[in-house]
Formats: sequence, structure tokens, C-alpha cells
Amino acid sequence: MTTQILSGATGVLALADGTILQGVGVGAVGTALGEVVFNTAMTGYQEILTDPSYMSQILAFTFPHVGNVGVNVEDVEQIGDGSGTSARGAIFRDAPTDPANWRSGGDLDAWMKRRGVVGLAGVDTRALTKIIRDKGAPHGVIAHHPDGQFDLDALVAQAKAWTGLVGLDLAKDASTLQAFDWNEGVWEWPAGYPRVDATDKSVVVVDYGVKRNILRALASTGARITVVPATTSAEDILARNPDGVVLSNGPGDPAATGQYAVPEIKKLVASGKPLMGICLGHQMLAIALGAQTVKMEQGHHGANHPVKDLTTGKVEIVSMNHGFTVDRDSLPDAVVETHVSLFDGTNCGIAVKDKPIFSVQHHPEASPGPTDSLYLFNRFADSMKA
Repeated sequence: MTTQILSGATGVLALADGTILQGVGVGAVGTALGEVVFNTAMTGYQEILTDPSYMSQILAFTFPHVGNVGVNVEDVEQIGDGSGTSARGAIFRDAPTDPANWRSGGDLDAWMKRRGVVGLAGVDTRALTKIIRDKGAPHGVIAHHPDGQFDLDALVAQAKAWTGLVGLDLAKDASTLQAFDWNEGVWEWPAGYPRVDATDKSVVVVDYGVKRNILRALASTGARITVVPATTSAEDILARNPDGVVLSNGPGDPAATGQYAVPEIKKLVASGKPLMGICLGHQMLAIALGAQTVKMEQGHHGANHPVKDLTTGKVEIVSMNHGFTVDRDSLPDAVVETHVSLFDGTNCGIAVKDKPIFSVQHHPEASPGPTDSLYLFNRFADSMKA
């Protein structure tokens, strides 16, 4: 071991190509391995860091000032304590600032320590973003040691040896272990998250790493919500006699998770029940319908992505978080493309002809992000009524 003591640096990011970025360690002490991506959102860092879709990833925030609104118990997006089932590390240009917000229940640095999230500040995030933009999302190791001692060669070797997200099923680990009901609606001023009285309509959500705000948006349509594990069979889902089924977001390779999920999704499609997919759920629905998915170079991560709804002609600004995409050229004749990214032209939505089945790549629940696409939950609710 060739331990090096870096002058003034208590944190590093080591990339698989040998690039070393030095800075000041924040959050948890230790090391974390993952795919390094950048997120362009200007707000919502707590929601981003607790999104299960970021499992096995290290997040670089392009917005330079993070931490000013602190953290609170309400803005956590994952179900459960989330230990190990969200972002592994976080990179900031400036050290997280002290909180100054009426909703704050603590500061970001201490919160990251409690959650085991390794952080690095004082990094030229513009330079890192350019690396990702030009070369694709690299494998990296983020490390924080207060004594400034790092075995840089070993960190680079660890990053180089990692096989990455392709072929990796993470949904099982991100998913709930048992079914539960949900009745919390979207946030309202000044009460917060209200309890929603359900109607006679019921929805089963298959949890591949679901965000709380997806459940809140669904509950706000008036439906009774039941969340089931990722490995639940179609027979068990249909035995609950739902009026509709939602395939949630989640981390990892859709083709890998699809090994056990796609056969069940095919049965759900054949049942004729209204079906809605989001992010990973969108990708696996596409696979079940006969399409293919591919790994993206950088992915889409941010809250300012323009997407066009081809069914209405409307352009929406949406929240995105995905590293795989549906290959539009592989869509079968029975499937129509409904949404497209105006950044790079990739597929962002599909629907099945003559069936109440559709899905989107982006996050209509936002959190963080704009609410331009919230109407999709009402569209799903209308399909159940029909």
C-alpha cells in the first residue's frame, strides 16, 4: 500500500481513468464506490440524495451552493430508513452552508454523516461535469479521511475493477419487503402532507424503488394505494382486484430487473387493467412489449429537462433521473411514442394502441422539480374510471 498524505485535502474522488480530484471531505468518513453523474437541479438536494434511483451512484451537483435550506424529515423520498439504498456519495463546489429555512430540522453535513453518505467539497464541479459530458459517466471512488491519508493507486484500481450498472439488478434491494397501504397526499400550504380519503378505486404500485411523492400524487387522485414488493407475481397483484397498476421508478439495469419482472408485467398487460409506468417501470414495460433498452453515456439527471407530449403538442419542463433509455427504433407496431426529450431526442413516453397502458421516462411527481407533468396521474385515474 502506497499511502499518500495530501496537503490540506481530507477528501478525494478517484476515477477509473486515473483522474484524481482533491477537496475537503464532508459527511460520512470512509469510501464509496459508484457511477459518477451530475445533477443540474438548483433545489431539492435532499429529495435527490434520497431518491432510490440513485443507488450505486455518486452525485455531483452543478449548482454551487448547497445546504442553505437544511434537511427535514418530510423531504425524504425513499421508503424506510434508506441505508444503502440511495446515493452513495455527493460532490459540491462549496462546502454545505448553514441552514436558514423555517422547515429545517438540521444541517446537511450532520445528516449525511448519519446516513453514511460520503461527501467531497471544494471541487471544480464544472470541470468534472465536462469530463462526464465528453467521456460518459465514469466509475469512481469517493473517499473522506480527516487525516488526509489516501492510497490513491488502490482507489483508482477499485474504480477500474467495478463492473458498473449494466447487468446489475438493484430493485430487489431498493424495494419494500412486504405490502403496505398508503394514504398521504401531496404537500399543501400550510398543513404539509394531508391524509386523503380514498374512493372506491384502488391502485397497486409495484415497488422497484418508489419515491414517496409518486405515492402521494396517486393518493391525491382519490385512489386507495397498496404498495407491493418488486418480486410480487402478477397473480398476487390481480388477486387484489385493483382498478389499475403502477410500475414504479427504481435503480439499476432494466434488463437485469426485467429477468423476473418482465414476465409478470406481460401478464399484467394481458389482463387489460390500466397500467402506468414511471422511469424504470417505463423501461421494463417497454421490454415487456417487445422493445429494448440501452445504456446512456451521461444519462439525464436534473429538474430542467424539456419534454414534448406528442399527444397534446405541449412542451413541459420535467424532472429526470435515468441512465438507461428505451430504444425508439425497437418499439413494436402496437406501441406508439408519446413523449420525446427535446435535449437529445431520446424516448420519454409510450402508449399501447387501443389499451389503457402508458408510461413515461421522466418523473411526473417531480420532487424536486416543476409540476408540469402532474396531469399524467389524472390521466391514469381517468383510464381507471373509463
